Amino acid sequence: MRGRFSDVLLDKDVIRLFSQSALKEELSLAKLSNPRRLTLKKALFYIHRDRYLWLLVLPCIAYFVIFAYIPMGGVILAFKNYIPTKGIWGSSWVGFKYFQDFFASPYFGRLLRNTVLLSVFNILWSFPVPVIFALFLNEVKNGPFKKIVQTVSYMPYFISVVVLAGMVVNFLSPYGGIANKLIGLFGMESINFLAEPKYFRTIYIASGIWQGFGYSSIIYLSTISSIDPQLYEAAKIDGARRFQRMAHITFPGILPTVVIMLILSFGNIMSVGFEKINLLYSPATYETADVISTYVYRRGILDAQYSFGTAVSLFNSVINFGLILLVNKISRRVSDISLW
Repeated sequence: MRGRFSDVLLDKDVIRLFSQSALKEELSLAKLSNPRRLTLKKALFYIHRDRYLWLLVLPCIAYFVIFAYIPMGGVILAFKNYIPTKGIWGSSWVGFKYFQDFFASPYFGRLLRNTVLLSVFNILWSFPVPVIFALFLNEVKNGPFKKIVQTVSYMPYFISVVVLAGMVVNFLSPYGGIANKLIGLFGMESINFLAEPKYFRTIYIASGIWQGFGYSSIIYLSTISSIDPQLYEAAKIDGARRFQRMAHITFPGILPTVVIMLILSFGNIMSVGFEKINLLYSPATYETADVISTYVYRRGILDAQYSFGTAVSLFNSVINFGLILLVNKISRRVSDISLW
């Protein structure tokens, strides 16, 4: 009994020592984590602790600082009558003149409508495709066939925009294009699709879906791979069928990722891809194809109105930033999923 009692006392002493050391460690960490005290020491502690991780992300940080944050100083051009010979600081200050000119422009309504509609339609049609593709591809059990499908779906993403636009022009050409040859088989006259405003949005969105759905599905497939396989096994035991497992396990598992990607998509509503539109549109399709980015290119670059182009681009960026804040707030209230 004495031996057992002394062992118990010894165990209590050991536990007390461990608890004291753990308490000291927690207090030291608490001091470091206190945002009101030892700010510099806390920062140096975390930098030293994670120094190798900082080295890994250093090139990425340098890229954004050099090519994203430093050029932000150029937004001052939007408030000045910039003349290259006088420089930025030598040019006269005009305030919101170029913003007022843009809002009063007869093209403002058309540009805003086309930009928003192209972006919204693109989200409505393009965004669900990679999600659905990832869900169904996950159900394919044949390994070689699954890899072939993945490879074929990824390949269009690596085609440059210039080549893609050239392919679209050739396919839709009224003189020997594949689309018009198929139409001719039914006895119909050929159509110059790229000269008809009513077809432009469909062409733009369909070509974007074909090029990007496979590559965009990678993030959803990687999220699906992190779902616990035991959930599928339990569902099988309970008699759940394949579609039921997809609907009640796979989709809820990737739902947070879907919401985050949707928020980011809404943050780019005012930033429609300039390159492909510039390669596909023409004055005949300005009615539905001309967007803010192409208008900025014509007025700001071709006409050398740099201050006006900067003002319109700044307006675009502010609207995008406001949209991403709004959608993020709505998502946080509705689903508790948000970027921050």
